[in-house]
Amino acid sequence: MVKMTVRFERSRHAAMLYSLDLVTSKELQPRTALIVLTALNLLNYADRNVLFAVQPLVQDEFHLTKTEIGYLTSAFLGFYMVAAPFVGPLADRYSRKLIIVLGAVFWSGLTLMTAVTHTYGELLLRHTLVGVGEATFVTIAPTFVADLFPESKRGRIFGIFYLAIPCGTAAGYLLGGKLGPAMGWRFPFYIAAFPGFLLALAVCFLPEPPRGQFDSLKETPERGTLRGLARNPAFWAVTLGMAAGTFSLGGIQVWMPTFLSRARGYSLESANLIFGKIVVVDGILASLAGGWLGDKL
Repeated sequence: MVKMTVRFERSRHAAMLYSLDLVTSKELQPRTALIVLTALNLLNYADRNVLFAVQPLVQDEFHLTKTEIGYLTSAFLGFYMVAAPFVGPLADRYSRKLIIVLGAVFWSGLTLMTAVTHTYGELLLRHTLVGVGEATFVTIAPTFVADLFPESKRGRIFGIFYLAIPCGTAAGYLLGGKLGPAMGWRFPFYIAAFPGFLLALAVCFLPEPPRGQFDSLKETPERGTLRGLARNPAFWAVTLGMAAGTFSLGGIQVWMPTFLSRARGYSLESANLIFGKIVVVDGILASLAGGWLGDKL
């Protein structure tokens, strides 16, 4: 009788530990996925901004005008914009995780190829294709993150996810500003490219969450069709607001290091360091505060 009691207690204890492990695993999986995707998002913006940090060096080597340098970013954003509407529907039909992995490998490979470009045409083609690769991540990753957490937490969760924008932007400036003048403008692209392959591999091991598992709002024509979105004032307010913000920040982001070094006499390293600090401090405060306010309001 005593032996049966001991065995029962051991079995119950083992069952409790197993249940605790399951709960802990379920809690850790979304957090792990958030960390990996935020890191990949940070790298996305770092890779994009390395070029802005070394633009004066690129301009000098290829003897380019400011207009020609500007075309690099215009091509990137143009093809980014064109690719996004085509990538989005793919996420409704195929694995989002697979698309994110392929996109990360694609843009990381192109970032690596930048280090071996020797003509302006090659650089322009590379930057054009990077826009297509990064569109796959930026379009789809937020939907992946949204399905990991309940709606009551999403503002704060996206505040963390989008910390990658200021931190990644600053990392690109600091990486290019520090290594570019000392090692040549191509060297920072080697450093920026390799983490993307490792993070893409890490994404392969993330479990893909069920679509809309925490959504309380039902799909309606105003939210689920193109015609409905065209008549949805909230959608237009958010979209046009984002476009206006991107328009105003884009010019500053692309040209500020060049402006500080060429027009104000700062060294390229100092210009990137100063601007990188401004971006990361203001961006962290705004992202976290915005996420918190989004949940509260």
